[in-house]
Amino acid sequence: MTILTPATPTADWLQALHSSNSAWLVTDEQLRVAHVNEGFTRLLGYSLQDMQDAWPLEKLLGQDTELAPHIRDELEQHGAYTGELLLRCKDGSPLWVAATVNTLNRQPFPKVGTTAEVIVLTDIGFTKRFEALQRQMLEDVVMEKPLANLLHDMCGTLEQMIPQVKVCVMDVDASGLLNPLAAPSIAPQVLELMKCVRSGPDRGASASAAYLGHEVMTPDIAEDAHWGAVATLFTSAGLQACWSNPIKNHEGRVVGTLDFYFDTPRSPNELHRQLVLACLHLCAVAMERDASKHRIRQLAYYDTLTRLPNRTMFNECAEQALHAMRGHQGLVFFLDLDRFKLWNDSLGHAAGDALLREIADRLGSCTRPEDVVGRLSSDEFAVLMPHCAPDQMPFLAQRMLDAIAEPFSINGVMTTPNACVGVCTYPEDGTDIETLLRHADQAMYAAKGQGSQRWERYRPEMGKISQERADMERELRTTLAAGGLQLHYQPQICSSGAQRLYGVEALARWQHPEWGWVPPPRFIAVAEDSGLIHTLTSWLIDAACTQLATWRAQGVSMPHVSINLSTNNFHLPDFAMQVQQTLLRHGLNGQDLMLEITESVMLDSSPATLNNLQTLHAMGMRLSMDDFGTGYSSLSYLHRLPISELKLDKSFVQDVTVSSAASALTRSVLNIATSLGMTVVAEGVETQEQADWLARHGCPVLQGYRFAKPMPATDIGPWVQQHAERHAAAPLSHPND
Repeated sequence: MTILTPATPTADWLQALHSSNSAWLVTDEQLRVAHVNEGFTRLLGYSLQDMQDAWPLEKLLGQDTELAPHIRDELEQHGAYTGELLLRCKDGSPLWVAATVNTLNRQPFPKVGTTAEVIVLTDIGFTKRFEALQRQMLEDVVMEKPLANLLHDMCGTLEQMIPQVKVCVMDVDASGLLNPLAAPSIAPQVLELMKCVRSGPDRGASASAAYLGHEVMTPDIAEDAHWGAVATLFTSAGLQACWSNPIKNHEGRVVGTLDFYFDTPRSPNELHRQLVLACLHLCAVAMERDASKHRIRQLAYYDTLTRLPNRTMFNECAEQALHAMRGHQGLVFFLDLDRFKLWNDSLGHAAGDALLREIADRLGSCTRPEDVVGRLSSDEFAVLMPHCAPDQMPFLAQRMLDAIAEPFSINGVMTTPNACVGVCTYPEDGTDIETLLRHADQAMYAAKGQGSQRWERYRPEMGKISQERADMERELRTTLAAGGLQLHYQPQICSSGAQRLYGVEALARWQHPEWGWVPPPRFIAVAEDSGLIHTLTSWLIDAACTQLATWRAQGVSMPHVSINLSTNNFHLPDFAMQVQQTLLRHGLNGQDLMLEITESVMLDSSPATLNNLQTLHAMGMRLSMDDFGTGYSSLSYLHRLPISELKLDKSFVQDVTVSSAASALTRSVLNIATSLGMTVVAEGVETQEQADWLARHGCPVLQGYRFAKPMPATDIGPWVQQHAERHAAAPLSHPND
């Protein structure tokens, strides 16, 4: 501020000083107070008498000695100082002011010498309080203070700054519902009216502002028809007018409203508008930061597909629930879907995702609000049910299985999901969630071992089974690396004529030094689960091709060798080329191998699987459908894929002579195969009666103990010779040649 030499009399200057809203103070040449105006007394409470014989700035700053160095330097060097100061009023209260101090070189006032000063003070407490509010809100955002608390404090500070206003912040969710986030001074009965209000035009100021996206003013709630029956409740609570402004995120979407409720019918003034303009941005920052935090937490702790807690969140919530239920019992369920990978691969990942969401909803429908439900991995779910006794286990487990097994339509195809469930009890089977989940998982595997749609309770011996499975995986890995597996071969015989040799099926065998002969279903299942199946299959194909080449070099006439393959093998993009390279390495061609696949391969619509099937067929290799009739495959796939052989499962063969249903189904399979030009191989033929029935009804190839058990490769040559001698074998040929 620049002080000009006054051209008017001293009396006019004194009158101007007293009429000013700012606080003026004039010193004499000794820098003692000579004049103060009425604004000075109103602002700080000091009279002229209070200030006489005092160094003014030192007194106002609460300093007993000399002036602050930076102020003294400015005055000495430039003759003026301008800045913001925190002063002490007469009653001791602090007051922020904008201060202008000028040194005078003339004498416009009585008693003033050449070094007198004029001090002008302007109240900026309101501005400082608002700056403090902004700073505090931003600090609270950075420190991740809960949004409701942060906004509550903001509303309270604004209400102190403008006492005639009650401030409220409303949340607007994605569906357009409004709910109070912060409203420290609004009566509870009014807050109830504000909950779950749908945004829309003509529904009161807040709902309209949220819907329209711009400010809405109701100068008199009592006279506004849009407030309807609730107007009286608002006005009786002292809320006479409402000014609502939408809070928008960076995308422009309304995420809330900032509402000023006035205690008299009126419209906002310029001060209100300045405050709202600044606070809208602060609210948007705080709400968007909170939304981002919740989004990050959602991604970190919740499954994005089903919106259930993931493994990390499930464990945290479950541990809290276990701590709260000390002294009480509870149940932990571990669920795994049956054949989910088949559905996912055959119907597409979108269909698999839809099924998982449906399973999550079904679990929600058969659990309580206090239960903890989570998705642990691809098709594994877990449920903790506090305060449930073990005798409730059968009912609860079966209810979950029944809920999951309700028919479900995927891409227009109706299917029936199935699952297996393992259950354990708290605290009997464990006192922490990791132990309980491990035990429930072991029980689930025991249930799967009994078939589909089963549940099983954990028993301590299951831990031993799980350990044995881990031991088997480790030993199998070592055995494969050392080439310790063997192949046995079971002959397949033509049913007509001289029962010529059709081929042999190669069967993997494992003789462990401690365990003895390990059943193939056990170690093959371990290979599937552990990913060792690719190594096992590579060894099997190479060993079978090596043996076939050896037999032929020895003069043993062997039409072909059948090899069992896993669905997982076809997921390798270069699997067909690996098979071809093995054949070429041993001097064989495609007709020398019959590749047995399961129905899951036929239903697998993944590009890699389809490409491998087509490539193998183009190489001249034939495909056999193993265990036909025991799965869920559609007959429509048979004519679309290059299948040349069907293997009739032994469950049909063993009852074919005693069960009308088995015989009828077998005849149907034979008719289908004949019409499609496919060969049928009947497995598990153990009696002459079964062999005769199958031959009589046109089954061309038989395999089973009636003819030969699986045997080492060294026994095949002598067996072929003996069989030929017994049946006066004609030249070898295929039954459909």
